[in-house]
Amino acid sequence: MSLSRRGLLAAGGAVGALAATSVTPAAAHTGRGRVRTGFERLAADGYALLAGERIGVVTNPTGITREVRHIVDVMHADERVNLVAVFGPEHGFRGTAQAGGSEGRYDDPATGLPVYDTYLKSGRPLADIFTASGVDTVVFDIQDAGARFYTYIWTLFDCMQAAELAGKRFVVLDRPNPVTGRAALGPVLDKAFATFVGREPISQAHGMTVAELALLFNGEFLTRPVELETVTMTGWRRSDFYDETGLPWVPPSPNMPTPDTALVYSGTCLFEGTNLSEGRGTTRPFELLGAEGVDRRWAEAANALDLPGVRFREAYFAPTFSKFQGRTIGGVQLHVHDRQSFDPVGTGIALLVTAKRSWSGFAWRPDHWIDKLTGSTKVRTLIDAGADADEVVGAWRDELAAFRAVRRRYLRY
Repeated sequence: MSLSRRGLLAAGGAVGALAATSVTPAAAHTGRGRVRTGFERLAADGYALLAGERIGVVTNPTGITREVRHIVDVMHADERVNLVAVFGPEHGFRGTAQAGGSEGRYDDPATGLPVYDTYLKSGRPLADIFTASGVDTVVFDIQDAGARFYTYIWTLFDCMQAAELAGKRFVVLDRPNPVTGRAALGPVLDKAFATFVGREPISQAHGMTVAELALLFNGEFLTRPVELETVTMTGWRRSDFYDETGLPWVPPSPNMPTPDTALVYSGTCLFEGTNLSEGRGTTRPFELLGAEGVDRRWAEAANALDLPGVRFREAYFAPTFSKFQGRTIGGVQLHVHDRQSFDPVGTGIALLVTAKRSWSGFAWRPDHWIDKLTGSTKVRTLIDAGADADEVVGAWRDELAAFRAVRRRYLRY
């Protein structure tokens, strides 16, 4: 049995939930300039929420205004804000580090502010950084990509937990989920597999904004809730893709160059857990996938499934870094032609199944990283046992339904 349109619709209603709230292409023009971010609303209110407090900001290059000025530069120049520190996540405050790296502790040349490194820090050590910085309130403003294994939401979680330990107030400035907030999709993390690419049991594509996630974390997962304030957006609809918001796009990490990357990322990032390239080192990361020895049979097998909203092109490319650096490899390129019906997680599973069946060299990473990405052993063991994509997707139906019920309580748009 192949992963058909009918199979996807039956598997937890994922695609049905997406299609029910689809937007027409013309909406991309009517939404231009409509969305105001949490920071824009904070600034328009004269920073009243931050008055009289020493402020530290957790941010990266995505923390910008619609005039593409960084919020740290804006607040530092405004006498109404007592900005005393900046905290950088993975890739760093100014975004100079590659995946798995950060910028360390330094003084920002533009503002003179001390920049502290939060990457891979949590609990008491991170709380001690907040204490040493002298802040009263920690502000979070980072653009997310919508996937459980994108680490900024766990920086959010860790910083909330550390702020509570340090006795600090926490403020989240909201930004859009770039791939809409219409539906939660995919398997839910088993806590036994908790890592920095998934601390708590949420679905692989969570369909929430960072402010909504903060409310969920505070209400469901933090042992002791932090003193939390969220500044929501105005004008954002759950059906909005990023290009319908009127906001400028800044790559939130080096391998997330466009909103198109984010659209496929929650599914194709699973190839990090295999011996195939996930497209790092190309101009289309996570849209190009491949390995030495892969040929047209993979694209043919994937297209034969008639997956909703996407087609696959036989592709050949040579990554400039990461897996297969400087070597020409074969594989597929994803072409999403109907993003309203496209299911990134179901597509990612179908690609894993067809890759394993069409290429004899397929293998999981020896450290079983795929289990950390999917949140359990379930996906790997089912595929190894010969399950087709529909069976794998169906295996998380109940856990996804339970998460969707919890998630619903924290939605604010």
